[in-house]
Parts: sequence; structure tokens; C-alpha cells
Amino acid sequence: MITRRDLLKMGLGAAALCATGNPLFAAAKAKKVPIALQLYSLRGDKRPFPEVLKAVAEIGYDGVEFAGYHNFSGEALRKILDDNGLKAAGTHTGLKQLDDKNFNATVELHQALGAKFVNVPGMPESMRNSVDAIKSTAEKFNAWADKLAPFGLYIGYHAHGGDFKMVDGKPSWDRLFEATKPEVVMQLDVGNCLMGGGDPYATLKKFPGRTKSLHVKEHSPKRNAPICEGEVDWKKIFDICETIGGTEWYVVEQEQYRTTPIASVTAGLNNLRKMGK
Repeated sequence: MITRRDLLKMGLGAAALCATGNPLFAAAKAKKVPIALQLYSLRGDKRPFPEVLKAVAEIGYDGVEFAGYHNFSGEALRKILDDNGLKAAGTHTGLKQLDDKNFNATVELHQALGAKFVNVPGMPESMRNSVDAIKSTAEKFNAWADKLAPFGLYIGYHAHGGDFKMVDGKPSWDRLFEATKPEVVMQLDVGNCLMGGGDPYATLKKFPGRTKSLHVKEHSPKRNAPICEGEVDWKKIFDICETIGGTEWYVVEQEQYRTTPIASVTAGLNNLRKMGK
């Protein structure tokens, strides 16, 4: 029979294990994050777009991130997603689509898709090459965050290698996210970060809760390795994302291929599933 003293000892032991970072407790804190495919990965696929989406579902992805809509309305795309059991993890939306003329249409499109992350895929160097430029850019992102919030949408920014250039002694990426509200999503691209000389592990830790959407891109000398077959320590990345990162979607992106695009994104997902993702 377990006594009250035994229970107290067990409780103290559990607290000690938790305090020392016991992996069992870390696993309990971690969460299951769905995996989407950035559709730019299949930009060369010549099949009709609905067939491409069907193929992504058949591979086993949970969702997709859009990088173009192939002349389909948001409502039509939502039906295709629903028919194939896919979710919209977000979009890559250009700066022009956020101006006053296009803003309402952008909101309506995302609401139709059921996508809450409006991620800017890149910006001119002039918006991030000086302290003053980054400050001005941060103000724009903060304003977009406020405008999108009533609709349940989030503005985000996706990383490229150039975002990790030093600006007055600090990476421009760090300057941007230090100057933006917590609601502005940091869509770190792991491969691009490493390619630009950044440290994705330190970056994720520096901005807890900001990486609601992570681009899962491998880093390798030939830049064509499927996910988990390059130099990235994915276990370390995922541990950070699933404990302090606030990550809601992993988004696989494959820009170059050893064989075919569809084979590469299939291999990447299979490797992630082997990791338990």
C-alpha cells in the first residue's frame, strides 16, 4: 500500500525530474503539429491544379500553403481542399495585395480558404537594409497586424538568406521582429536561415511564441536534399517549436530536387513521419 509519505516523495521526485529537463516531461509538453506543403514546391507540375492538390493529399500531407491560386476563387479552392481532406495552412501574399485597394479582397480570400496566416514571402532590400528602413517596415507590419486582427487573420514574414545580413551589428531579421508586435508571425525558413549565415536554433529561442508557421526546408551543399537528409538538426528544431515556439504548422518547402518534385516532397514527408511527426 502506498502511504501519504510515499506520495509526497513521488511528487517531489516528479518535480525534480521536471526541473532537470527529464525527456519524459519535455515530451508531455510537446504538441502534435500538422504538416503542410508549400505549393511552390510543385510549381513545375503540369497537371490541372485540382489534381495537384489531390496528389498532395494522397501523399499524406495535412494541408497546403498557397503561392498562387491558378484562377480559382477562394470558395472553389476551399471545396477542393475539403473534398481531399486538406486544410489551408496559410498563403504567401505579396505586398501589393495588402495595399488599400486590394486589402478587402485579400481578407475575403483568406476567409474563404480558412487560412489565417497571411505571410509576406519577401520584400525589397530597401525595406531592410538600414535601421531606419527596418523601423519603417516594422511599423507597416504592425499596422497590418491591427487591420487583420478583427478578421481573425495574422500577418507574417517569410525568411530569405538576405534577412540575416548584419545591419549596424545585428541581423536585419532580429531588428524587424524586435520592432514588431507579438502578433506578427515569424515564418522562419530553416534552410534559408542557414544559407544566409543565420542560426535558426538561436533565432527560434530568441523569439518564443512567434513561429506560428515554420518553413521546413533542408540545408545541404547541393541544396536538393529531401527533408531529414541534409545538415539540419531537425530534432532540435522541432523540440523548440513544440515547447516554446508556438508553432501551429510545419510547412515543407522543396526548391530543388534530386529526382522529381513529387518524389522529393514525398520522401520529405515520409522522413518526417519516421521521426514521429
